[in-house]
Amino acid sequence: MTRPPVRTAPPGAVYFSLLGPLTARLDGHELPLGPRKQRLVLATLLSRPNTPVPVEVLTDAVWPDDPPRTARKNLQVYVSAARTLLGPAGHEGRDRVVHGCGGYLLRIAEGELDTLRFGSLARAGRAAAGRGDLAGAARLLREALDLWEGPPLNDLRDSAGVAEEAGRLEARCLTVYEDWAETEIELGRPAVAVDGLRDLVERHPLRERLRAAWMNSLHQSGRQAEALAVYDDYRQLMARELGLEPSPAMTALYRSMLGRGREARRPAPAREAVSPAAPPSCTAAFTGRPGELRDLLEVLGCGEERVVVVSGPAGAGKSALALRAAHLLADRFPDGRVRVRVRREDGTTRSRAEILAELGRLCGVAGNAASPGNTASPEGGAGGDRAATAALADAWQEWQARHRSLVVLDDVPDEASVRGLLSRSGKCSVLITARGQLAGLAPVHRIALPALADGEALELLGKLIGAGRLRADPGAALRIVRACGGLPLAVEVSGMRLAVLRHLPLAEYADRLDDPSAALDELVAGDVSVRHRIASGWQDLADGDRWVLGRLAGLAEDGGFTLDRATEALGCGERAAIRAVESLIDAGAVTSPAGEVTAHAALYEVPRLLGLYAHEREGV
Repeated sequence: MTRPPVRTAPPGAVYFSLLGPLTARLDGHELPLGPRKQRLVLATLLSRPNTPVPVEVLTDAVWPDDPPRTARKNLQVYVSAARTLLGPAGHEGRDRVVHGCGGYLLRIAEGELDTLRFGSLARAGRAAAGRGDLAGAARLLREALDLWEGPPLNDLRDSAGVAEEAGRLEARCLTVYEDWAETEIELGRPAVAVDGLRDLVERHPLRERLRAAWMNSLHQSGRQAEALAVYDDYRQLMARELGLEPSPAMTALYRSMLGRGREARRPAPAREAVSPAAPPSCTAAFTGRPGELRDLLEVLGCGEERVVVVSGPAGAGKSALALRAAHLLADRFPDGRVRVRVRREDGTTRSRAEILAELGRLCGVAGNAASPGNTASPEGGAGGDRAATAALADAWQEWQARHRSLVVLDDVPDEASVRGLLSRSGKCSVLITARGQLAGLAPVHRIALPALADGEALELLGKLIGAGRLRADPGAALRIVRACGGLPLAVEVSGMRLAVLRHLPLAEYADRLDDPSAALDELVAGDVSVRHRIASGWQDLADGDRWVLGRLAGLAEDGGFTLDRATEALGCGERAAIRAVESLIDAGAVTSPAGEVTAHAALYEVPRLLGLYAHEREGV
């Protein structure tokens, strides 16, 4: 990051840079980019080059809290300004900014955008390393890094949407820097990487691969004491922040340096270890949920609410949202973030003893009479096992009272599973994900996940099948996501299936999903099955609720049902119908209006795929 950036735009073409502040240059002269909102739109389009960007994403980037009624018209003005800046036509005379499929697509070539050039050079460098051409790899990776001028989009990071894109770009830059540093070390030139690695470790202290490269560069430069001190600082930081030890690979590197000279030892392979106590960012396919994510960040970030429940049906993306929030809230919880699943893989509920044992292991908590070996009994056991569990529960409460951490309790089946785990005092916060709304927990902040909007669902599908295929038949793509009921899991499975079946036209797949008798059979990709996930949620329902859901699913086919229709279908009185419908709302199986409305005026809905499964099971 210390050399002048390399500019590759052809004469007469505008060159855009995101790897630093947003800039545009024409023949070496910087161009004005207009007011801040216009720059936010341009940055969002450039951060997703040659890919449709939904209008909702652009709107959230510019007006995260309260978009004006004129938001769409204002966006058209900002996009028009981008067209003027880019020029009227690009390659083969095609329009540079295209509107369609619910958003805008910006066409731009590698020589016109630093992130595209960066990715091309990084891929070439890694390919050279794979061929054994380390000198060529180092040169190409260094050329890529010369484009990195500082934190990406650092002038626009007060927008949550732009900040999220900037974080992804910075992670890519860090990975390439690690590749380059390790290559230089292997070439016997460690000194060239020392200072840069030190600066980056100070900014990203828990990134283990960076720290390993810094240790090795110091060691190979003859500065063994400093290299060992880097490890010791990291060990103390891990213990203090996360209650963990460094990874086995990092420890092995440290031991290899003790008592040795300068003999070379390359760090662990090019992977970043992810600690279970520090939830990773979500998958690349994570899309949408800007309002819910903003709500989570505001509530947990201000520290006023200690328990938040994120609810929604199976496959709604609750865990993905929770992990994304935990990742973004790292600086607000200096004592770490931990995630524990409350169910086993087969869907059964883990015992309180098992959960406490895992929390204790992750956070370094130990009760006076407790140890992981004492918690093998599913019910906590009798006598010594009960005493061990009680001791660990007390130790867990004491730990929460002394620390500021975020605990993610994932896939909670009911209130009883977590009551003894919630902090009674101190500054720890708990983020719970559950299919039902866990009405018996109070006081808590509640966030219910609705179906994805069409634009969000199309964006998710496009990430998996490619923007070009999405653009080829946008109408069929829209039919697919609507047949999935906007359920993120179903959209993702559709995308994974279509990514493998490249020959399958989107329209034909949409026809399959439109068929009620075949839809669930189509929503399978490898070992990921939407039917299996829905079946797990079905098993959570009481027998009476399953029968009611089967009856109501038939009413929901035309878009929803009223209380009067539910009363008729269930063959019961009005009060009994209200209780039955509200029981399913509490379980997350029926959705109701977000605003206040009387029971008679409300329009209730059963998610499409859950309704299809209910038909299968109940024969309605």
